[in-house]
Amino acid sequence: MPFLNSSTLPVILTDLSKMIDHSLLHPTMTDDEIRAGLELAKKYNVATACVKPYSIPLAKEVLQGSDVGICPVIGFPAGNSTTKVKVFEAVEAVKEGGKEIDMVVNIGKILGGDWTYVEEEIRTINDAVVKEGGVLKVIFENDYLQDTHIRKLCEICSNIGVAFVKTSTGYGFVKGQDGKYSYEGATLHHLALMRKRCPPTVQIKAAGGVRTLDDLLRVRALGVTRVGATATESILEEAKKRGIGMNEPVEIEVEFPAGFALPKA
Repeated sequence: MPFLNSSTLPVILTDLSKMIDHSLLHPTMTDDEIRAGLELAKKYNVATACVKPYSIPLAKEVLQGSDVGICPVIGFPAGNSTTKVKVFEAVEAVKEGGKEIDMVVNIGKILGGDWTYVEEEIRTINDAVVKEGGVLKVIFENDYLQDTHIRKLCEICSNIGVAFVKTSTGYGFVKGQDGKYSYEGATLHHLALMRKRCPPTVQIKAAGGVRTLDDLLRVRALGVTRVGATATESILEEAKKRGIGMNEPVEIEVEFPAGFALPKA
């Protein structure tokens, strides 16, 4: 694919590693696989390990003494729990040691236009998490949404003052007319739209589709500060191969697909 709209970014390795929430969320993962993933997160000094709530004690054990945080997911992946259940789950997760909470919104309420419910739920959960000393990331699941929904969610989250808005769970598969399921995850269009519609105080997290170093650099250039990724090792090893180290910043060219343009606000 030809690329246009090139730019450059000065980066060191920790700039990239500390963008990553290493994802350990697949429903089939065993404790041994989760432990191995936590060891990898520790080795590469990522921002957090993103885990299912029952894995918090294991994460605390493995990550003890490191600079890697613990990021549990709440109401995951469908967002269908009641607000009361989400609050309970979130508060328990923070008390157990998960200081960053990724919570899925009620997607059906968004599509149905019940914005009062949506706003009250996000506000209630954010208040509960912040009271316990945590921060909230609100997962939109953009594959199910139109730009108008995303704009409204950005407005709500900005007014409430959540720490992050996040594109996707990584599991929001959409059934096509042929009966097959597809998934896009974090698109450049949606990331640019979310960054434009939120103030600098609300950070953007991309999840689903950030699989290469070039993917990571592109979303960074758009103002994304965090990504959910399973390809952590290959991304950061590629960074090392390109001469990105721990000390002196390296100017790296970032390329965007031909035809890509920033969305209208």
